[in-house]
Order: sequence, then structure tokens, then C-alpha cells
Amino acid sequence: MTDRQHEKIQNAPIKMRELIAQLDTASRAYYQEDREIMSDLEYDALYDELTRLEAETGIRLANSPTQKVGYEVVSALTKAPHDIPMLSLDKTKDIGALADFLGVHEGLLVWKLDGLALALRYENGRLIRALTRGNGQIGEDVTHNAKVFMNLPLAVPFLGDFSVWGEALITYADFEAINASIAANGEQEYKNPRNLCSGTVRQLNSEIAAGRRVFFYALGAAGAEGDIKKKSARLSWLSAQGFDVVEHEHVTAQTVAQTVEAFKEKIPTLPIATDGLVLTFDDIAHSESLGATSKFPRDSLAFKWADEISETNLLSIEWNPSRTGLINPVAIFEPVEIEGSVVSRASLHNVSILRGLELGAGDRITVYKANMIIPQVAENLTRSNTAEIPAVCPSCGGKTEITVQRAPAKEQKDENKDENNVTFPIVTKGSKPIDCSRIEHILDDNTEVLGGQARNDEEGEVLTCPNPACSAKLIQSLVHFVGRDGLNIEGMSEQTLEKLLTHGLISNYSDLFTLDRHEAAILSIDGFGRRLYEKLLAAVEKAKDIALPNFIYALGIRHVGLAGAKLLCDHYSHDFAQIAAACQGDDYQQSLAEIKGFGDAIAHSLHAYFINPANMEIASATLAHLKIQAAPEKTASGQSLEGMTFVITGDVRIYANRKALQAYIESQGGRVTGSVTAKTSYLINNDATSVSSKNKKAALLGVPVITEEEFVEHNRVAMM
Repeated sequence: MTDRQHEKIQNAPIKMRELIAQLDTASRAYYQEDREIMSDLEYDALYDELTRLEAETGIRLANSPTQKVGYEVVSALTKAPHDIPMLSLDKTKDIGALADFLGVHEGLLVWKLDGLALALRYENGRLIRALTRGNGQIGEDVTHNAKVFMNLPLAVPFLGDFSVWGEALITYADFEAINASIAANGEQEYKNPRNLCSGTVRQLNSEIAAGRRVFFYALGAAGAEGDIKKKSARLSWLSAQGFDVVEHEHVTAQTVAQTVEAFKEKIPTLPIATDGLVLTFDDIAHSESLGATSKFPRDSLAFKWADEISETNLLSIEWNPSRTGLINPVAIFEPVEIEGSVVSRASLHNVSILRGLELGAGDRITVYKANMIIPQVAENLTRSNTAEIPAVCPSCGGKTEITVQRAPAKEQKDENKDENNVTFPIVTKGSKPIDCSRIEHILDDNTEVLGGQARNDEEGEVLTCPNPACSAKLIQSLVHFVGRDGLNIEGMSEQTLEKLLTHGLISNYSDLFTLDRHEAAILSIDGFGRRLYEKLLAAVEKAKDIALPNFIYALGIRHVGLAGAKLLCDHYSHDFAQIAAACQGDDYQQSLAEIKGFGDAIAHSLHAYFINPANMEIASATLAHLKIQAAPEKTASGQSLEGMTFVITGDVRIYANRKALQAYIESQGGRVTGSVTAKTSYLINNDATSVSSKNKKAALLGVPVITEEEFVEHNRVAMM
């Protein structure tokens, strides 16, 4: 192989990711936004180039449009032993210790990624298993979710058997977007990207993981092709197989301190969470010769930066109400500069942490940045313990309550990898796998030890406002209600809702439909004119014609998204009274368990909502103003599409648009996907002679291509 050919193969995964990104953007615009940003000819050229590169390299990335498959739902996460035990790492905060550790040997310095540790197994060039770390010896099988990661190769050129370990991550940007969506549904937000990733990868339904954009970064491999002598060479080999690998730098005892500082400077702009570095010997033979203790491999060392701690004076405790009813304490202190930026406030998370720190205005406190990013109070030096917990909600004035919040149960400390949040497998040459049964877990990964006490921000006492009419909760509930997937009232912004609420013109959902009774009052509000008022009334009138799933979603029932609302309505014949009766019944869990994908959390939320008289009163009052659309009917003469998968391409002539055709197929129990696969039942294309990539793929796989007219005739549907 020439150097040029080798370079081309090495760069192929980069080019493939560029092509996938372009094709994904074009598909999203075409199928979801009804706009075209490139011609079919341009799309097909990119698709064909991607197909060619996949054939040439043997690499198939999970998010490639050529590899899209149906989502998988499992009943439970099964446990399986690791081929290679995943051990913890020893740690240090002393840069000098890193040089001593290396001695005369060369090392690799890599990010200590703050995600979910996974071990992958490939056989015959295919991903066959993905396990969480678990307790180091036994992990949970999450293969169904790994297959929908954004960047994980499902197939690789190397046809031998090998294992890969690395970290699953969700970026800061996606974390913020997902948390915002979760909050809009009235659910508790995740504390950090690591916890979100852990919860996502351990979901039973892979559709959830697919929607949360999980990335995987490889840290190492065992069983790699050829006689590879360096860990850096293994990372290069993994890159050539299509993996994204962790950023790494070669270091010596003389250069390691300087390289640590170079890594540190990158932290503010990193898109992913890290909490330090890992130093490991580059030479594989030397690493294997060192073996391990009962707890740690001797060839690697975790490094955490010593926290930059500053003293300041606490000015006050601010209490912030949220839509979920939690009232969160925030420390307000005199501004101090930490890690290159000025900070003046830090979340205290809950009442237990506030009490543990014994805070009060005027106290001398120390603050730092967790992971060099998030401000936290480290210690209270004076401990006046004078801070008062509000007896009334700062938003509505209602009486507050202190309740106990429990963290979700986890599998044997689950993904709390170790006290350093690091895992590295170790392979010992010519010996048995290391016994990991003695691995010690000091604290879980939501717990910090600061100021001589352990603290956990996910459980403990929390302050809540039980008032259902609390303005802080009400405004966000109204925003959710009028949103795009709810009532979709155009022009009804949060600012508009706040004005109507402040002037006493609305207090619940049903009041939105009687705004015409307050014409004079609304016109007197600053910023409201006749034209805006009439547009608002017209939008409200238009919104009255609504499908039942959108109405149920708009109610903001915890854990019930739009997809869940559709499943609920389908199961109970789109009859709100039936739904209410089922959710209120003593056997509600058994009844709701019959709906695919509905577990205890959804069932409990629906039951709690529908047995609440106040909720039912508001829902009934709102329904009185609405015209609920008739349920999509499955005609007696038509053929059910249950279990069938369709792909739609090109222009449509009979249906209003592709979305309308998709909605009909889904109403008949069918599915619509974006790519033709062996599981596709039919490709619908009005241009049967097209030489598009979809038609080519259908011909190759033997998938029938039918026109829209043939689809209608086949199902004998009377179109309006």
C-alpha cells in the first residue's frame, strides 16, 4: 500500500462523518421542515460517495443514512461478565507526582472524560455487545442503545475479534437542550451531562437514546490487528476503524507539566465534560509487566487539578421557585475571580446542603468551580447558621413544605465508576484476569467530600411549593400548554401570558378561551393594540380544533410526551372519558401496562393527575371550549398497516404533503422511516423510474416501489 493510499484510508472516517452530517441536514430539512436545501442529484451524489467509502473501508457508522434501523425496546437490562475487568485508577493532584510516575519512560496524557464507561465487543467486523462498567466484573448489556449512538461504528474493516473500552458522553449543548425539554414536561432536570448520559444509555427503549445524541470516545483496545507495541498506535488503529478517540499527547517527565497546562487552557471551550487527565505508559509491554494491585493497575494514574478556592463574604440566600414546585437555594456572595472569571452566586442544591453548611448572611465562605466550570460553596468558615428557610413561596406567597427527595436507585453503585470517576481495563500478559471483587467504592459520583462532610445534590430535604396555582409553576404550565405540540396558539408568547396573568385575566388553561370577555382590559395593557388583540383571538379560535393526543400532551402530565399521548389515545379509542376512567381505576397499573412502552413511572404520573379533582375540573372546563378531532379511523375494508414500514420520497399529489401521508400510515399502525433497509415494506415514490439512491437501494434489496395512487388503491382509502 502506498503512503497516499494509507493516508486516504486513514482520512476516510473524517470524510464519512462530513457526508453523514450533510445528508442528515438535508433529510431533516426535507422530511421535517418541508424545505429542500439540495437537489435530488446532489443528495444522491453524496449518498453514493458515502456508500462507496463504506464499501471500500468496511466502516459503517451508527448514524449513517445507509444503516438506519428500527428502534429496539427491551424488557430489562441483562447483566454479563466483562471479557476484561474494568479497574479503578489511583489518583494525584500533584503535577510533580506525574513526572516521578513516568521516570525514564514515555507516556500518553489523555482527558479523563466525565461520562459513562462502556466496554464494546466486536466479532467478524460487527458490534455484538456493549456493557456498562457495573461493578468492574459484571456490567449491564446496553447494546440496543449503543447501536444508535451518533458516531459509533456498527461495522469495521477488521474482521477479527477485539474489545474496545471508552466513554459515552452527551455534549454540554445537548445537555442544556434536553434539560430544557425535560423541564417543559414538568420533569426533574438532570444535574450534569454525566447523569443524563447514564440515564439515557440505560433506557429500555433505544428511541430515547437515539433522540439524545450520545457520542462514544475510545480510550483503548485489546485484540487489535497486527503487532502493535504502543498504546498511541492502538488509538491510531482505532481511528482507522472508524472510532472517535480521546484526545492524547505524548509526554516525558520533562514535558508532562507543560502539557498538563496546555490541556487546562482548553477546558473553557471544550464541548464535553471532563474532570482531569489520565497519564499512562505508552509502551504496552512495559504496562503489562507492571500488573496491578487489588484496586488499581500500576501503568496508569489519574490526575485532578487542585481546586482553585477563594474566600469571600456571603451576602444572602436567594430562593428560586421552579415549574416542578421545587424552590432551590442559591448563595449570593461578594464577587471573586476563580479560574479566569468572576463569580458571585452558586447553587446550594437543596435544604440538606444548606443546613450542613450552617450558612447565614455575613459568613466567611470558600468557593470553587466544580470541574473548573460550575461555582460551588466549599466550606463555611464562620458557621453562623442564621439562614432562614422560607415559610412561604417567594412567588405566590403560599405555605411551603419540606420533603425528602431520593436519588434514583442504581445498579451496585451503577456507573459511579470509582471515587475518581475513572475506569480503565487492564490486560495482564500470560496470567488470569485480575480479580475485581475487592474494588472499593468510597462514594457515589453525585457525592462530594468538602469541608469534612459528604454531600449529595440529588437527594435529601428539599423545599417545595405545593400550591397548584403558584404563579411560577402556572406561567411555565401555560407556556407548555400553548406550545407547538400542544394547543399551538400562534403569538401567545411567555411575555403575553405573563401580562395576562399579572392583570388577573387568566388563572388556568380554560381562561385562554374566554379572552373576548376582557376586551377593554386587554386593550388597556401596555403593548396591546386592536390588531394584536384580534390576531390573538383568531389564533385562539384556530387552536380550538385539536387532536386529543395534542390536548393530553398540553396538560403537562409528567413523563407523558406527545408520542406517549398518541399511544394512550390509540389504546383507548381516542376517548378522553375512557382514558380518565382507566387512569383513575384501582387496576390502573395493569391497564396501562398493556400499552407498549408504558412503565410504572408513566402509570403513576397518569394516575396522580387523573385522580386529582382540581386537575379534572380544569381539564373538563378546557375541553368544553375545544372541538376534539375525530380519531383516525381504520376502515373496515382497508388493510391494516400494522407491522409494515414505509419510506416516502419525492413529491406527493393526493395527500396535502408528506407529513399528511406519514400521519395516515401511522394512524393505521405502520411506521415511516427516512432510509430504505431490508426491513422496509414499501418505498412510496410517484416517479417509479427515478434513479435516486432510494430507488437504487430498493431495487438492490428487493423492496417494492409503489406510487401514491397504488398505495391508496392497495388500501382502498376514500380520500377527501
